[in-house]
Amino acid sequence: MQHSAASEKADVVIVGAGPAGAVAARKFVEDGYRVVCIEQGDWPDYTESHVADEYLELSAGKQWNPQPSVRQAFSDYPIDTTESDVEPLIWNGVGGSTVMYAGIWMRLMPSDFRVRSLDGVADDWPLSYEDLAPYYEQIERDFGVSGYPGDPAFPDIDAYPMKPAPIGAAGRMMAEAHNRLGWHWWPGSNAIATEDYRNQGACVQRGACMWGCINKSKASPDVTHWPDLLNQGVRLVTRATAQEIETDSRGLATAVVYVDGDGVTRRQEADLVVLAANGLGTPRLLQLSTSKRFPNGLANGSGMVGKRLMMHPFATVVGVFDEKLDPWKSVWGQPIYSLEFYETVKERGFVRGAKWNVTPTGGPQSMTAAFPWGGKSIWGERFHETVRERLGHSLAWGIVAEDLPEEHNRVELDHSTRDGSGLPGVKMIYRTSKNTKDLLAFNVDRAAESLREAGASQTIVAPMIRETGWHILGTATMGNDPGSSVVDGYGRAHEVPNLIIVDGSTWPTSSGMNPTPTIAAFSLRAAEHAVAQRGSQAVAS
Repeated sequence: MQHSAASEKADVVIVGAGPAGAVAARKFVEDGYRVVCIEQGDWPDYTESHVADEYLELSAGKQWNPQPSVRQAFSDYPIDTTESDVEPLIWNGVGGSTVMYAGIWMRLMPSDFRVRSLDGVADDWPLSYEDLAPYYEQIERDFGVSGYPGDPAFPDIDAYPMKPAPIGAAGRMMAEAHNRLGWHWWPGSNAIATEDYRNQGACVQRGACMWGCINKSKASPDVTHWPDLLNQGVRLVTRATAQEIETDSRGLATAVVYVDGDGVTRRQEADLVVLAANGLGTPRLLQLSTSKRFPNGLANGSGMVGKRLMMHPFATVVGVFDEKLDPWKSVWGQPIYSLEFYETVKERGFVRGAKWNVTPTGGPQSMTAAFPWGGKSIWGERFHETVRERLGHSLAWGIVAEDLPEEHNRVELDHSTRDGSGLPGVKMIYRTSKNTKDLLAFNVDRAAESLREAGASQTIVAPMIRETGWHILGTATMGNDPGSSVVDGYGRAHEVPNLIIVDGSTWPTSSGMNPTPTIAAFSLRAAEHAVAQRGSQAVAS
């Protein structure tokens, strides 16, 4: 490895170019800050890795696979999941994991911020829904969200930038079933453009949202933010692996040390350090950043860095129908969703709830995959008949279950493995709680009931799918008490005043919602607060 080199000092250095990092970068650069962003991956390739539209499903097997252990890209670090019930799904690169998300866009509910007050478990957030509401509104404009306002189950969402995507035959079928059952449903809100919008093209409903949108309709920051940010003067360093956050004798952050794409170790000095490296990458970097003052990792005086990992265990229930549904002709996000079983009803025997969304089952290759078919192989003498029954005639309810924080679920450094730059990998220790298992079982039964009401000839249950760890939350939790949390309600580390964490690792509870909108809204609020406090901000000399 070559010798260390220093870069020109910045006002802000951000680690991670996903939604949290891009949102923070936009706020800082618009307020006149000199911003550098360090990203260990590279730009997504929407061209060479897609042979042609009709082969989109094939590209999901390797370069667009969301599992780092399968993809094995240069930017991926080892993740030991031998003691985890769920596999993490992340994408390291410009745009972050939203490059591979479905685009489902849901705000948290007001109750999600008050779980301790309402249900006597976990912790309340040190902020409320009302605190985030104006930031949600701005973020929805920035990410080009389409939807239909007025859901009576939600707070006051007055408008979305664009009309919703068509709910399609599958959405209509399930909406009619819920009308008969008297259960809630609503047209889906998605970060998918239904018309040409800023940097996004109008969705043509290829149904391939989760392995790269070649039409750039899906709102990932490599499309919505970074082209503009580069023009505004943000310096983006790709293929750069952060090794350590340095601090001075007062415990203030001074620089991020990283290895660039040529193997040169560099230091990026800045007055503010912003972490946006997701629920695995952020605790990993904090744990790597040890010193005499912080022997157990940076900002870890509470001992909470890496603890309270939450993963949103996910289940699906598939319905197979005689009717032709053509589920690949749609957005892969959520044509419709249901919040019928979202809030706590104590008589059910568990606390909290789940959000459902209709999920397409995909094209020919998807008919043979483990997801969402319960993990059972269909190879055998009825193979052709099974594919014929499923293909174009099936849909699924995807069930996102709230996962409560538990300290034994955690992320640790794994010194037995090394990434490409020689740094330790991580070990995930995660076991699903009884409350989550009971919650999922209840919702699986109700979803099967919903599909039968819609006329499904058979239902296929995947009660909890291992390869569904899209949402990695809670490993640098926020709170008012420095003894039991890592950061405050604005993402500022209690022990390091010029270190701000803006990704999902800060969440005290997981909610039952897809987290990207709240991660982005929180990042905007945190960056705005940092700008407002600039005059009194302590920085290293």
